[in-house]
Amino acid sequence: MASVFIAPRKYIQGPGVLADCGKYLKMLGHRPLLLWDQCVREICAETVLQSIHGVGLEPVEAMFQGEATQAERARVTEIARQHRADISVGIGGGKILDVAKAVAVDAGLKMVTCPTIASNDSPTSAASVWYDEDHNFIGFDCWPFNPDIVLVDSRIIANAPVRTFLAGMADAMATWIEAHAAYKTRAVNIAGGTPTMAALALARLCYETLLEHGAEAKRCVEHKALTPAVEKVIEANVLLSGLGFESGGLATAHMVANLLSNVPECKHLMHGEKVSFGIVTQLCLDDEGDWDEKLMVVDWLIEVGLPVTLAELNLDGATREKLAPIGEGCAAPGSLSHNHPFKVTAMAVVDAMIAADALGRWRKES
Repeated sequence: MASVFIAPRKYIQGPGVLADCGKYLKMLGHRPLLLWDQCVREICAETVLQSIHGVGLEPVEAMFQGEATQAERARVTEIARQHRADISVGIGGGKILDVAKAVAVDAGLKMVTCPTIASNDSPTSAASVWYDEDHNFIGFDCWPFNPDIVLVDSRIIANAPVRTFLAGMADAMATWIEAHAAYKTRAVNIAGGTPTMAALALARLCYETLLEHGAEAKRCVEHKALTPAVEKVIEANVLLSGLGFESGGLATAHMVANLLSNVPECKHLMHGEKVSFGIVTQLCLDDEGDWDEKLMVVDWLIEVGLPVTLAELNLDGATREKLAPIGEGCAAPGSLSHNHPFKVTAMAVVDAMIAADALGRWRKES
């Protein structure tokens, strides 16, 4: 099988770059559809609209209705078609970006993502994750191409809630851990082939960047300070993680996180917070790996304040029966857990979740 690597056409990151969005959008078309919610609009509408009007573009606005559902995808696509938009621009968090990417594919538009938080690696990817109206995970789509432009205003991200930044760090920390596992079986990646050396190198760089700069970056963001450490972690959360997961590979950490989305007690959690516990679960499931390195990862998650126990997921005292649907989902046909070089069973996943909880509690106590 061929090795395949995919990526956005252009990635721009820096403080204040959203003020230049008009210049970049003008390269792609004339009538951008701006998909955002009221909160994001209040933060950056003046900057965005001034830049867009300044270069003579005619924007069309659509207000995101709160969840990345198929109905929302169809609704926004219809708006784009009615107003003859030629660029789909998602401005906000991962769910807004995922819908904007789908609209670009459905309506045949150029695709631009402008994340206002660094909570996950959606901005660079050619994929959208879907939920139903009750916020249950139902699956994902892989698109034929990545965004044409990814515009990352690091000043806006540094001013966003710290929780979103930490969630992105967890999502990014999983990148190397999962890609390394999937590479052992040469599992097919989201790009449609086996991983390239470039994808694995970027995934490893993502991991090393977080270990070196993650704790410092958290402290800086807590004080709304944009420093070199914060810029490096933003790049890890958005670019390195995005390229690494998509052209590298996924495994149990994300499978557990996706299935936790369907557990009522976990509805309040961000994607990355669920991935954090998924990482510890995968480390306990894996039959290889250096013990000291596993402890280093768990201790890093604890240091920056990410969930490593069931109690932190609001699942304190969860029984095997409570966890069984997650194990069954991981063992089901088509699961990402089958990217490991060993057979994954439902019982093994439940055992790993229980072991992860015990490991997390032990390291937190020590």
